[in-house]
Amino acid sequence: MDSFFNEPAWIALRLSLKVACWATLLALVAGTAFGYLLARKRFIGRELLDAMLTLPMVMPPTVLGYYLLVIIGREGVVGAWLQHHFGINLIFTWQAAVIAAAVVAFPLVLKGARAAFETVDTQLEQAAMVLGVSPFGVFLRVTLPLAWRGVLGGTLLAFARSMGEFGATLMVAGSIPGKTQTLSIAVYEAVQAGQDDTANLLVIITSVVCVTVLVAANKLTPNRNPQR
Repeated sequence: MDSFFNEPAWIALRLSLKVACWATLLALVAGTAFGYLLARKRFIGRELLDAMLTLPMVMPPTVLGYYLLVIIGREGVVGAWLQHHFGINLIFTWQAAVIAAAVVAFPLVLKGARAAFETVDTQLEQAAMVLGVSPFGVFLRVTLPLAWRGVLGGTLLAFARSMGEFGATLMVAGSIPGKTQTLSIAVYEAVQAGQDDTANLLVIITSVVCVTVLVAANKLTPNRNPQR
């Protein structure tokens, strides 16, 4: 049994789940914060900021991967600073895979959170503030409980996207079996090596996980027809 779960397919699955969970957590925190900002605040350049934050959703993964290399690579702005001050090298690590997946998944949480927050009645928030609740307390006790379905739906979509991330991950994390080789990269390597049985197993595992998450996200989508 131990040898069965130590097969490359299951090792890649465990790594993909690990990367997807951390990436989704990062995307959830950042996406919720920016979603609330864009839904509630009016400022010059708001829609431009929204467009910039949504870019990872439409940008080619290899281009996104290049940008990440420029930022977190050994000669990158952040990467060089981390290497110089802390001796940390993110490239070709599972942490780099997390960063790539989080950046790609972030817009899905952002869009879901913004749409959900925009449906919350601001009068309820104002009533809570009149009763003496702090702004952060209003967010936690009024806004978020009313918008949680949309936020969670976007989060589940982000998790599914993180599970399937390939291009940007390959550029910044590479394909190191047991270390950075996620399911999508493992499928690519198996096909290139002519290992059809392994590729089929990996594809089935990935499909089952993603379909399950998408079904759950669909059930959490706000404004569903109550007659169904």
